[in-house]
Amino acid sequence: MDAKFQLQRAPLFEPLQLPCGVTLSNRIAKSAMSDALGDGTGHPTPQQIRLYQRWAAGGLAVSIIGEVQLTAGYTENPGNLVLNEASDLGRFCELARHGGENGTQLWLQLGHAGALAYAPTSTPKGPSAFNLPGLRCAEITREETRQLPVQFARTARLAQQAGFGGVQIHAAHGFLLGQFLSPLFNKRSDEYGGAIANRMRPLLEAVEATRAAVGPNFPIAVKLNSSDELEGGFDEEDALKVVATLHGSSVDLIDISGGTYFPGAKSASDRAGRGPYFLEFARRARTVTTKPLMLTGGFKTRAQAEDAVASGAVDIVGLARALVLEPSLPMMWKADRKSEPLFPKFSDAPEGGITAWYTMRLAEIGADQEGPAFADLGQAIRNYEAGNKSRTEAWLRHFCNETRQPQG
Repeated sequence: MDAKFQLQRAPLFEPLQLPCGVTLSNRIAKSAMSDALGDGTGHPTPQQIRLYQRWAAGGLAVSIIGEVQLTAGYTENPGNLVLNEASDLGRFCELARHGGENGTQLWLQLGHAGALAYAPTSTPKGPSAFNLPGLRCAEITREETRQLPVQFARTARLAQQAGFGGVQIHAAHGFLLGQFLSPLFNKRSDEYGGAIANRMRPLLEAVEATRAAVGPNFPIAVKLNSSDELEGGFDEEDALKVVATLHGSSVDLIDISGGTYFPGAKSASDRAGRGPYFLEFARRARTVTTKPLMLTGGFKTRAQAEDAVASGAVDIVGLARALVLEPSLPMMWKADRKSEPLFPKFSDAPEGGITAWYTMRLAEIGADQEGPAFADLGQAIRNYEAGNKSRTEAWLRHFCNETRQPQG
C-alpha cells in the first residue's frame, strides 16, 4: 500500500480525546446492542464476559453494553443487566476487567424502557398513558420523573466503582427518555411536556446528575435519535435543538442514531440505500456543536467508515451487526486484511427473526463456538425464544418484589 493511500485511511485509526480528558485509541466503537446474555437476575454471565473480551481483543476503541437497567421494573429484555445497590458488584467488576482489556473503553448504556418495558416482567409506564393495540402503558408520575436523574446517577457511580470506562445515557429508539422527547408519546402539560425545551428536561437533568456523581474526568455519552421516523413524532428539527443544548452540557460524546421500536414504526435497516443511515443529519448536527459525534447505523464497509470520519461529519463510527459477523474487524481493517464482512440474507424472515439470529450469533461468540457458515434462521428463533422464556422465569423469581407493580 503506498504512503498516500495510507495517509488517506489514517483518520480511522487516529486517537480521539474526549472533553473529559480520556483519549480513545481509534475511531471505531461497538454500538450498544441488547445482547440478552444476562443470567435472568440482572447479572453478567461467563458467556457475556467472554463476548466483550473478544471484542476488546479485536481492536475496538469503545465497546458499549446495551440496555443496562437502573431498576428491575422497566427492563427491555429479561437478559438485560441491572446495576443498582442490590447488585453483586463483584460480578460487574469481572465484566469490566475483561471487556476493558487491550486498551478498550468498556461503557455501560444506561436505560429505562418506559412504555416499551417487557410486559412479562414489567408494568410499562411512559410519559403519557396509552391503551392501543401493541402499546399499553400507564403514565409515569411527576415524582417518579423527578427521581430518574437520581437513578441514572446512582447506576453511573456504581459503574465507575466497578471499573467501567464510561456510561452512555440512552435517549433513543423509543425508550423512556426518547419517549419524553417525542410529542407523539409525550402529551404532558407539566414541566416535562409541551415545548421541546420541556421535553428534553429529563435527559438534561439525567446528564447533570450523572456528571455530579462521577466527577469531571469520567466519560458520559448520550445516544440520541435524529428522528423517530414516525409522523408527528420526534423530528430532525427538534433533534438539532437537543444537540445544540447538549453542546452546552458536560457530555463527552453524542451518538446519533434513529428509528424506534414502537409498533408500526419502520426499521432503520429498511431505509433505502446502502450507506450509513443518518449521515446527512450528522452533518447538520456538526453545524450546532463541536462535541465529538458518533454515528450508528448502516456502516457495512471500511470505505464508508473512513469517509464519514475523514469528511469531518463525525468523529467516531459505531458498528453493531458488522462486529457480530466479525469480532476482530477493527484489527482486520487496520491490517488491510478485510474491507467488509459478509452479511447474511434471509428471505421471508418473520418480525424480530433477524434480530433473534444476530442475538444467537452473539451467544455463539461468547461460547467460542461460532462457525463459518450462517446458522439456520428457524433454529435461531427457537433458541432465542427458549432463552427468553428461561430468563423470564428466573427474572420473576429473583425480582418478585420489585416488578409487576400495579398501574396507577
